[in-house]
Amino acid sequence: MREETSFGPFDCVSPLDFRYYGTSRTLFKKLAPFVSERARVAYELKVEVALVEVLANRGLCTREVAEEVKRGAEKVTAEEVAAEEERIQHNTRALVNSLRAKVPEAARRFIHFGLTSFDVVDTATALRFKELTEKVLLPDLIRLEANLIRLARREKETIQIGRTHGQHAVPITFGFAMAEYVSRLGNRIEAVKAAAENLRGKISGAVGAYNAMSLLVPDPEEVERELLARLGLKPSTHSTQIVEPEYLVDYVHSLISTFGVLANLADDLRHLQRTEIAEVGEVFEAAQVGSSTMPQKRNPLNFENVKSMWKAFFPRMLTCYADQISEHQRDLTNSASQRFIPEIAVGLESCVERLNRVIPKLVVDRDNMEKNLELTGDSVVAEALYILLASQGHPDAHEEVRRLTLLAEKTGENLYSIALADKGVEPHLARLSPEQVRVLKSPENYSGMAAIKAREVCDEWSARLGIKESEEK
Repeated sequence: MREETSFGPFDCVSPLDFRYYGTSRTLFKKLAPFVSERARVAYELKVEVALVEVLANRGLCTREVAEEVKRGAEKVTAEEVAAEEERIQHNTRALVNSLRAKVPEAARRFIHFGLTSFDVVDTATALRFKELTEKVLLPDLIRLEANLIRLARREKETIQIGRTHGQHAVPITFGFAMAEYVSRLGNRIEAVKAAAENLRGKISGAVGAYNAMSLLVPDPEEVERELLARLGLKPSTHSTQIVEPEYLVDYVHSLISTFGVLANLADDLRHLQRTEIAEVGEVFEAAQVGSSTMPQKRNPLNFENVKSMWKAFFPRMLTCYADQISEHQRDLTNSASQRFIPEIAVGLESCVERLNRVIPKLVVDRDNMEKNLELTGDSVVAEALYILLASQGHPDAHEEVRRLTLLAEKTGENLYSIALADKGVEPHLARLSPEQVRVLKSPENYSGMAAIKAREVCDEWSARLGIKESEEK
């Protein structure tokens, strides 16, 4: 028997338990009904109850039996199942025995009638991940999307230097930069939703050929469809002792790739907080400490946490790929590894919740964005100058502007002024419109469709995800 000991979150090994999930009342309350061991037992009991209800519909047992099993399932505890598993060394039979102990003798034979372990395990897994997604992940991801849309709309006109390869490129707007993540996260939200809706179950027996159920009913596939429909699921197109693993692989991929978008967003915002950039900042609480030795520091801890969590969880995708391999109709090489999948959802939700706290309070320093734009002076219009010269018939505009840019850097003079003074260039410039000249004189005017595109992206994803204007405020 198990030795009785007190056990709390700080006795755990996983940081999820003692640092994030186990010690966060909010996170625990939202996730425990889906990701805990208690939740696993509860969802597997739902499958057993659904079976007896279908048997009652078929006249194979009475309605009273189905009600007894349903009431019995409400009394089974995870602790009882764990104790029985320790005794008999089989998790599903432990569940069945624990349920049988809660019902009258006449009802016991109908529990797990015609099923195999993974009819219950895989179906329950699909159901709890589907409901976790619908009730927790999607609402919170959509809330984060609304927060990003609000930020992108607010800053759609805020000029910022664009950066490629860590270097200043050409001007954009900060709203445009955030609209990238509005679009990427929106696409991932749709992918998560589709993958969750496509999770499948099975009620097809030991090797998937309906051997046992064929002894009981003439249409075992219809029994499978009926049972799964009661749970809001569809059957796997083909199953062995397990559901085709790709449904779950696709679901986990949707979570991991969403995690990657959040990590990229966090990394961008982390870099924009660098001392030499300082274009955005996390709100720093009055008692918050940034360094154990340097009192002046204000570290971007929330964005660093998101990237760090992503680093811990994205490699687990490899394990999911490995779990696609199961010899013949089934082996046990995925039985332990798949138990860790709920942790991926917990890690993702932890980061979504964190960003939903931080993004609405993000401080944008427009003055520093303007100063950083001025660091490279008017050389950022070199592209515009090259394009405009070429449009006016200059035979080698790119090389000409490259030469003029080097001269401007050497002399410290204005690029447009140097171009005007060049006899080979000036005639082409003379044919430019006032609007085109305005761009060459003022780099902040060279932001293309950044503001327009930011608005368009926000409008599209608000419509696609049904985000109301009130949710963006």
